Amino acid sequence: MAARPLRGPRRPGRARGARLETPDRAGPGSPALSTDVDAAVRDAYQGEWSRIVASLIRATGDWDLAEDAAAGAFERAVATWPRDGVPTKPGAWLTTTARHLALDRLRRRGVEAAKLKDWTIMDDARGRGEDDPAELATGDPEWDDRLRLIFTCAHPALPLEARVALTLRAVGGLTTAEIARAFLVGEATMAQRIVRAKAKITRAGIPYRVPGPDLLAERLDGVLAVLYLIHNEGYLASSGEDLQRPDLTVEAIRLTRLLAGLLPDPEVIGLLALLLLQHSRTATRVDAAGDLVPLEEQDRTRWDGGEIREAIGLLAAATGERGPYRVQAEIQAVHAAAATPADTRWPTILALYDELPPTPVVSLNRAVALGMAEGPDAGLAALRDLETDPALAGHHLLPAARADLSRRAGRMEAAAGYYRAALRLAPTGAEQRYLRRRLAELDGAQRTSV
Repeated sequence: MAARPLRGPRRPGRARGARLETPDRAGPGSPALSTDVDAAVRDAYQGEWSRIVASLIRATGDWDLAEDAAAGAFERAVATWPRDGVPTKPGAWLTTTARHLALDRLRRRGVEAAKLKDWTIMDDARGRGEDDPAELATGDPEWDDRLRLIFTCAHPALPLEARVALTLRAVGGLTTAEIARAFLVGEATMAQRIVRAKAKITRAGIPYRVPGPDLLAERLDGVLAVLYLIHNEGYLASSGEDLQRPDLTVEAIRLTRLLAGLLPDPEVIGLLALLLLQHSRTATRVDAAGDLVPLEEQDRTRWDGGEIREAIGLLAAATGERGPYRVQAEIQAVHAAAATPADTRWPTILALYDELPPTPVVSLNRAVALGMAEGPDAGLAALRDLETDPALAGHHLLPAARADLSRRAGRMEAAAGYYRAALRLAPTGAEQRYLRRRLAELDGAQRTSV
């Protein structure tokens, strides 16, 4: 009997309550999964999606086939595990099912028998735990397939926005619709972005492999930049009403944790610590109305102590050269160690900023730290040096920083002007509402003083 056509992928984790819906089983009469089965499918999706997709891409060279077969395997798990029970080794069950679905698709396409035979032999060998003969023959290092996938998704030949989308789709397992919603673009636009990225990989002959030792450090920097960008878009959205998009920050941490387990490079560990420390403040960065709460006004008792302790432990155990992500994590650790804003060791933070490459944003943050360590006038003088930097032109961060330091210096009229300038440029509704509140506070203070 011919296998059913594979559906487009959908994340099992988007269930409501204990019900886990898929395109095959949604609607009235869909059976509710037990809590145990629901949890097993979710855990398997988190742990096995990228592994299955990565191995199928390497075997077939077909990204869409790999994703469809992986999605089909999870659909079958949703259909059969409630009836038959969760397999002893869910990952192996899903991998075998996905490979069978992929083979069925290849047979329907009329793929030559020789290729199918070669893949079947390879599949059987892997099932017995044998080494891949092709890898041993070429002398390639036996990297985990997921590392190949991560480095290919983040290949520098792809546009940055395509690298981000493809990483979230192929490695993270997010649907195209979910990625589109996260970045506030249409689903069709995001779908085209992913399609073009896959086509570029094929057209340009981008190899599906981890780069050699001579390129590994450089290419790893590109991978980390993609993960950091995903996190930053969730931590401080570039547009829209909301300041944060928590799904993206959680996904960035999950992907960075995956990478750290596969390739425990000091900078990977540093990035993981940085993301954990920043994420630890998620619950306090906005109030009940969704408005921004600045760091010094946050309720520090509500910061996530578990994430802070994990990050501090990662930094304490880190060895090797201290790169930019690790230094940034150390800056966040100083904030995390301060019980109150007054306890913040600003001179230490300033010294750490001096260790970072002087990018425009680093220079701006250093100027703020200087103002907190040595007085607002010192910070304002440093900010004046950045006025002509084209990289900061049109951004609200520079006038917002000048407004805050001017307020601290008691120059209320100047502060109000800078707040108005920042308000005109602020990209999100949450930041705009915060700046309006600051302006109202200044206006009230000025009326009271009169």
